[in-house]
Amino acid sequence: MAETEEIQETEEIEKTEKKAEENKEEQFKLFDIYDVSGIVIVDPALRPYINLEPKLLLKSYGRNLEKFGKTKVNIIERLSNRIGVPGHVGKKHKIITSWGSGKYNKNMGTVLKMLNIIEKRTKKNPIQVLVDAIERGSPRDEITVIEHAGARYPQAVDTSPMRRVDLALRWIVQGAYQRCFGKKKKMSESLADEIIKASQGNMEGYSVGKRNEAEKQADSAR
Repeated sequence: MAETEEIQETEEIEKTEKKAEENKEEQFKLFDIYDVSGIVIVDPALRPYINLEPKLLLKSYGRNLEKFGKTKVNIIERLSNRIGVPGHVGKKHKIITSWGSGKYNKNMGTVLKMLNIIEKRTKKNPIQVLVDAIERGSPRDEITVIEHAGARYPQAVDTSPMRRVDLALRWIVQGAYQRCFGKKKKMSESLADEIIKASQGNMEGYSVGKRNEAEKQADSAR
């Protein structure tokens, strides 16, 4: 009898420990600040491609180089990496400012300031606002050029979910970059403005305007 009671006690202790571990995992936060357990991704096509895994340090060191490796990189880290390389708009090669570099601390510091600004302005979870901005700033279809018998003509094609996320991040950073270049406005403030406008579907946002333009071109090329 004593042995069975001891076995039952050990089983109960193990169950309580497992529950405590599960609760800790549920309560774990991104940067130990932002809770991502309640983040809702409305578009089902983008769910596998927006990584929201909570970590204290978002730094993959470029390990995810295999096919579809981007899906294993947190969306916040992808945004900070894009800030380091905003890219040129069209054929206009612009001067890159000092913060447009590969410095992880500088880029991630800009992102953290941006999240803080969004939280103060919207009174919402800034990670949810960023996810909404990516959903509303990503095109569902675009055009490609097909060459047939020496003639080139546009053809409407569906945009893959991974490219949708990439384009949304690129346009968000480029829109913020253009509005703060050569001005007193800081990159974190400009980035917060762009993300808030994109999350609301505001046509004044650069990413939403580019998405609307791409979808209009695709409609006319059908």
